[in-house]
Amino acid sequence: MIGFRDFALRRGERLLLSNVDLSLHAGWRVGVVGRNGTGKSSLFAALQGEVEPDKGDIDVPGKARIASVAQETPALDDSALDFVLSGDAVVHAAVAAEREATAREDWEAVAEAHHRLEEVGGYDAEARAAKLLHGLGFSSDTHDRAVRTFSGGWRVRLNLARALMTPSDLLLLDEPTNHLDLDAVLWLEQWLLKYPGTLFVISHDREFLDGICSHMLHLHSGTAKLYTGNYTDFERQRAEQLRQQQIAHEKEQAERAHLQKFIDRFKAKASKAKQAQSRMKRLAKLAGTEAVRAERSLHIDFPVPDKLPHSLLGLTHADCGYGDTKILDNITFRLEAGDRIALLGPNGAGKSTLVKTLVGEIPLLAGERGGHPDLRIGYFAQHTVESLREGETPIDHLSKLAPGVATQQLRDFLGKWQFPGDRAFEPVDGFSGGERARLALAMIAWGKPNVLLLDEPTNHLDLDMREALAEALSDFDGAIVLVSHDRHLIGLVCETFWRVAGGVAQPFDGDLDEYAVWLRTRDADDKSAKAPVAGSPAKPAPAPAAPVKPAKKANPVKLAQAEARVAELEARVAELDAVLADPARHADFARLGKEREAAARVLAEAEAVYLELYDA
Repeated sequence: MIGFRDFALRRGERLLLSNVDLSLHAGWRVGVVGRNGTGKSSLFAALQGEVEPDKGDIDVPGKARIASVAQETPALDDSALDFVLSGDAVVHAAVAAEREATAREDWEAVAEAHHRLEEVGGYDAEARAAKLLHGLGFSSDTHDRAVRTFSGGWRVRLNLARALMTPSDLLLLDEPTNHLDLDAVLWLEQWLLKYPGTLFVISHDREFLDGICSHMLHLHSGTAKLYTGNYTDFERQRAEQLRQQQIAHEKEQAERAHLQKFIDRFKAKASKAKQAQSRMKRLAKLAGTEAVRAERSLHIDFPVPDKLPHSLLGLTHADCGYGDTKILDNITFRLEAGDRIALLGPNGAGKSTLVKTLVGEIPLLAGERGGHPDLRIGYFAQHTVESLREGETPIDHLSKLAPGVATQQLRDFLGKWQFPGDRAFEPVDGFSGGERARLALAMIAWGKPNVLLLDEPTNHLDLDMREALAEALSDFDGAIVLVSHDRHLIGLVCETFWRVAGGVAQPFDGDLDEYAVWLRTRDADDKSAKAPVAGSPAKPAPAPAAPVKPAKKANPVKLAQAEARVAELEARVAELDAVLADPARHADFARLGKEREAAARVLAEAEAVYLELYDA
């Protein structure tokens, strides 16, 4: 159990949190949410002992193993597989000892190393590391590549895989879905649902939070409040609390006015002085319930295009790729006014290649690309953000797109994109990733495009900005092609899906849930997660096993029983959570906590059985 006792946290001169008293139990999956600057990342630093509380303390069990994702990855010569494997220091050392003993042909040391590998579960370690890499989108031919050869986004994935490989009781993940595509996000969700320890995750992906969280910790105005349930449950509970708070405030204000009116009328009359004094005391004792302050909602928009022809852009029998490497074959794709298309597909299948071909950034290998004379494309990709010029301000960037336009007009436009006042004149050097992405989107909007080609536009955007972007895209009159790992954004914006896989791009007749099912069952799995990994220690061969019979469809009765068992265990875990949240049961916390942890383990096993039957 993790406890916060009269906890306060300060960064510099700013008090981020104060008077926090919470108990968080083993096995909980806690989503940490709140606007930027409320202290989410600082709270993680405090949990790891990197910053000291301003007041009070955090009680983390002394033997708890904590894992988190490193912020940077050095340019190492180690292979990607070895880097991930090193997350489990004990196993990594045992594997290295076995390799060294084998290289010098010290058979006694080899035997000792094999014994050690057996003790620490090292025989399947490299396979587990390869499976993590596979799940996060690394193809088998990249596992032996040096870490230094990967780009920044792929190194972030390597750090995530290494953290998942690390044995831990407490796992801290800060924006783990940034730099992941939809396939990797769906895989990570399933991995985290089976994680047996306690999870803290900061994320701006509401579907991801809905999929994995058992509790939400909301940081707001210097406070931290715990809610039971996922993000949607949290929103519902918070909305009801705010509604009740406003009702209580209005009722109290009415009583204040009534008491004050009596006091003003009768305090000077001797015959009523006693009653007036009584009402003055009552007025002083009123709780002072605050009115609900409406948080400033963000609003952005893409201007109406100057011209919006019906047929905008298309590819005919197009082969797409780079140089002599063909990635997509014989693609015919039409984009018309009002189209809202999401591109789905495994990592590396060619989604970004298709977008770049539509933009005209890379030439066709064969076929034709045609666009209307009035076509005006707004294109967003990661390099759009990276191309912002250091040392220059938002006004500088926009002025280059609009020479001769009055500065005040540019300031008014930037103000609509949340760069008000002096913010428009601040160098982008100090901007956060979210602010840079917002500026890049603002520059696209300035051009009044009639086609938006957006490749992962939500990386680094917070929940409020994502909601504002979804609303703006929903109101956009032109056509949209979207690549995103944010299922909430896809669901709000897109009406049509195209699946890019196996060198082909074609319409997908299904929704995101059906796509997730296809993803789990597709035949084109990377065999590296299942095949032996080169260089792994050889475990003595087991006795020959009986031939494996072809898999059959799951018995519907068994599937129904498995589903009922999962529901029963979920209800039991929820019941224990409710009891543990009751301060009156403090004396039973230790026993109930163990019971809850055991129930969660059984639930995870039951879920695994159910998923296996469901897939069959």
